[in-house]
Amino acid sequence: MRYVDEPTVASVLRMQDLIPAMRQAMIDFSQGRIAQPTRRIFAVPPHGGFFGSMPAASPSSLGAKLVAVYPGNAAKGLHTHMAVIVLFRPETGEPLAMMDGRLITEMRTAAVTAAYVDAVAARGVRSLAILGAGTQGKSHVEALSHVRAFDDIRIWNRTRQRAGQLAAAVGGRATPCEEAVRGAEVVVVATSATEPVLDGRWLRPGAKVASVGWSGADGAELDAATMSHLVLVDSREGAAAESGNVRRFNAEIHAELGEVLAGSRPVAPDATVVFDSIGMACQDIAAATLVYGLLTA
Repeated sequence: MRYVDEPTVASVLRMQDLIPAMRQAMIDFSQGRIAQPTRRIFAVPPHGGFFGSMPAASPSSLGAKLVAVYPGNAAKGLHTHMAVIVLFRPETGEPLAMMDGRLITEMRTAAVTAAYVDAVAARGVRSLAILGAGTQGKSHVEALSHVRAFDDIRIWNRTRQRAGQLAAAVGGRATPCEEAVRGAEVVVVATSATEPVLDGRWLRPGAKVASVGWSGADGAELDAATMSHLVLVDSREGAAAESGNVRRFNAEIHAELGEVLAGSRPVAPDATVVFDSIGMACQDIAAATLVYGLLTA
């Protein structure tokens, strides 16, 4: 069985390939072509982390991800998400490869958001607010640049220095949180906050919001006002079990993203939309299968 390290993953995995792969994975999931139990994740109390297992199977892929989520790693200069993904041959169950899953997790999260924005945001949107200047903030700017041409990028982070660093790297500007959100057409919230950082009263009508941070099933980075808008999730079952944004505010779920992408649950162009993304095994397995295919082609 082959081991694929992160530099090798990075040498072949590209956003322009990953975004359509994530779009198809979400459609396949919502149309029942993927078998995927709700992920099992539990706290690691002595160290403030979480550990989870995430299996999934489709006609073309079979595998599982083991993931460690340690929000406190950011203060230590370490990545908050670490993972390995194991792939098996779907026809026979033979082990094919084990690969480092950190970069895959980072990139597939942003690629799913890009598929969402491409589906619901007007072609001419130009303003983007990123709340959270960590790994996901940077990855989202890259991914979203493949689907829209943003020329007004606002960055907020609890540590202003980090916001300034990311803003300089992506050609944006560091601003206070409210200033970043006010008037922004697309808002990405990518924090490890356990309490809301986004006040829904700041949102412009018709804004498209994506929440990708996760700090436990009872943590929320969005508030009740934000969650009162039209809500999309990656998985209804997963959101009901693990999304603090949904659970704490009893948010009504309009659709899974895969249903919107397939056209079965349309979204009005002028609606204010919130995508609550907790991440799914089928995304990881589809991305790892893409990597494996590129390496063995």
